[in-house]
Parts: sequence; structure tokens; C-alpha cells
Amino acid sequence: MKTLALKSYSGPSGLQLDDAEISDLADGHVLVRVHSVGINYPDLLLTQGNYQLKPPLPVVPGCEIAGTVEQTYEGSGFSVGDRVAAFVWQGGYAEYTAVPANHLMRVPDSMSLIAAAATVVNYHTVLFALQRRAVMRPGESVLVLGAGGGIGTAALQVAQGLGASTVIAGVASTDQVDTALGALPSAKALVLEEGFAAAVRELTDGRGVDVVLDPVGDWIFDEAIRALAPEGRLAVIGFAAGSIPKVAVNRLLLRNIGIVGAAFGAFLGIDSSLMSAQSRTLADLIDAGAVNPHIGATFEFDEIPRALDELSRGRIRGKAVATVNVHDTQEDPQCAATR
Repeated sequence: MKTLALKSYSGPSGLQLDDAEISDLADGHVLVRVHSVGINYPDLLLTQGNYQLKPPLPVVPGCEIAGTVEQTYEGSGFSVGDRVAAFVWQGGYAEYTAVPANHLMRVPDSMSLIAAAATVVNYHTVLFALQRRAVMRPGESVLVLGAGGGIGTAALQVAQGLGASTVIAGVASTDQVDTALGALPSAKALVLEEGFAAAVRELTDGRGVDVVLDPVGDWIFDEAIRALAPEGRLAVIGFAAGSIPKVAVNRLLLRNIGIVGAAFGAFLGIDSSLMSAQSRTLADLIDAGAVNPHIGATFEFDEIPRALDELSRGRIRGKAVATVNVHDTQEDPQCAATR
């Protein structure tokens, strides 16, 4: 089978097309014929040698896939031909990959495999951050930072789907407003400039927001703390700006606010049942029409290095997806959302 293997920690250029054998399945694993893969920051960081895990080379990156079951085992709950999506630590940049059965989610008939490949990492991450870590409740207000990116557009939809009363889309520039509002037309767009906490209070009747979701970091994190209402919570899910901020904890004490970390992948290693539990919630949100991934760009398999480079330069709005095995299926490789 074809793979894209990382041969050096030199960034996306370190990825090279390679041939590999399909290994025998380990216990509890299902073999998936990969149709589409999501393009994600953890994969970019891995190619640069900046991810928290630095496996020996060569290694096949790719943590988010969608495809069909090729081989399974009795009692897995899946049959050959089932349409599935999955979170995998590594191995997604390949024509086939083995996945623990409890990391698989079924893809609804209403959703294309391209859209499904844009759902696993981003939507599971923001659902974990909002529902479990920030304990967002219906009727609360939510500020999503980085709302023009893949994880931001997902967060807008999930916040609304969970019953947020007000969803504010914080974007870096005016050219990202259309992307954010395309994902959630009812959101209130806000360009994140110095002192934006005052604008957030104006949008929430002077109170501030109950929940902030932050995949950005840097100075925006500090200003977002100022935008929190009493008993507000800020969920940290990444540092796309490249700088890890610090906070004086006396501010949390005096204002009765909280900061939580939300690392979905790491927690999945602690509690593998999380995937199936959240998949049921996401399926409900998809059926209700609340979740519809915003695909900003699609790439061919051999274009994944370019896709990661575009991601690193901030040129992708919404989510990027690459297609792998598409020519022998009925899926439309140009499909950008749902069937």
C-alpha cells in the first residue's frame, strides 16, 4: 500500500511517498480502507519535531481518517463495508490503517466521507472542551477564539448545538468573518483587536461570557480572561499563535473564574469509552442539523505536504481534507460537506 512517511523532522517537506506492507491486525483492531484524511495541527507539529511525542523515524503521521471497513473480527460491532471515521495517533496518511474498534464512529448516511474526515478531531475536541471540561450549560454564552479556522468553525456549531444563548465568533481579521458566519450564521462576529474584552461585554449586556474556547494562545488568551463573566471558564485547546501564555493565578481567585485544559487525544488514552460516548452526542447533533463541517480546501493524497504548509501559513479557512482511495468508490471527491 502507499503511505506518506516522515523521513526527517524538517516540516512537511520531510514527508515522502513510500510503499509498505499491510500488517496483521492486533487484537481489538479493525482494518480501514482510507478514503479521506483530515489535515490537522498535531500532524504539522509532528513533522516539525515540535509535537509532545517524537517517535523514531520513519513514521506515518495522520490522526484523523474516514473510510470503509476492510477487515474486522467477531464482536467488534462493525461489518466489512461499514462507513466509519476514526481518531488514530499515527498511520492515517496511508491507503489502509488499523484502528482500535473503540476509536471508530459510524458515518451517517447523510454525510460524505470527506465531511466525516473533517469531523473526528475538531468536533470531538470542541465537544470534549465545551461539554466535559468547561461544563457548558444550555443558556450560557460562549466566545470562540480562532473562529475562522477548522477547530473554530466546529466550536461555533457545537456551542450552538449544546444550547448556547449567545455565540461570539472571534476572528483575527475581517477576511475571516465570512468563513465564521458561513459555519454559524447566527453567531456574532468580532475581530480580535487589542482591548476586545470591552466589545465582548457590550455583546453580553455588560456581563462577559460564561465560556471561552481558546485554540490560539498568545496575547489573545490574556484578553480573553478579562472577557469572562463571574464563574466563567476558559478552555485551552491549543496554541496556534505559537506562544504559550502565562497567567497570574490571583486573577482567578479574585474574579472567581477558572481555566481548564482540554486535550481530547490524551484523555482518550485514559478513558477509551470517551469516543463512543461522544460519538452518540455528535450523531444527535448531525441528525439535528447542528453539525455540518465547513471544508475550506481539499487536496489529493500526494498534496498533503502542501496542505500542511498552507496550514502552517494560515492560508486555510475552515478545515482541509485530503482524499486517498476515491476512484473506486461512489463518493464524490469534490463533495465539500454532505451528500
